Amino acid sequence: MKISREFNWEMAHRLREHSGGCQNVHGHSYRMTVDICGEPDPATGMVLDFADLGEMLKPLIEELDHAFLCEARDDSLIEFLKKEKMKHKIVPFRTTVENLCGHVARALKPGLEACSRLSEFSVTIHETARNSGTVTVKLK
Repeated sequence: MKISREFNWEMAHRLREHSGGCQNVHGHSYRMTVDICGEPDPATGMVLDFADLGEMLKPLIEELDHAFLCEARDDSLIEFLKKEKMKHKIVPFRTTVENLCGHVARALKPGLEACSRLSEFSVTIHETARNSGTVTVKLK
């Protein structure tokens, strides 16, 4: 059985070493779908309570929403964001949608591993209406 829940947030970033327009500061309306596979609990009939999934991701979404996702090596931009007291999240990776999927999956995995009925999950993040990334994680 597979269940899915969608999450949305607004966030800016840049790809510092990109040769095209993405090297510039820009933002997206991110749309993320988390799919969870497993067996329903006999007592509740649920694979996982959607409210529990929401609670697992709430701190991460709040941290990213209306923030600037900034690669740790981007010293000049970090200096500016701090000086202007702008909401930002510094990460040790290039701020691509692929790396963002991995970041969310690493944050979510410990909470999902605690449920023995679950077998895998995937995180799909749409950066634009046409561009997305997906990572799938086995839990057993």
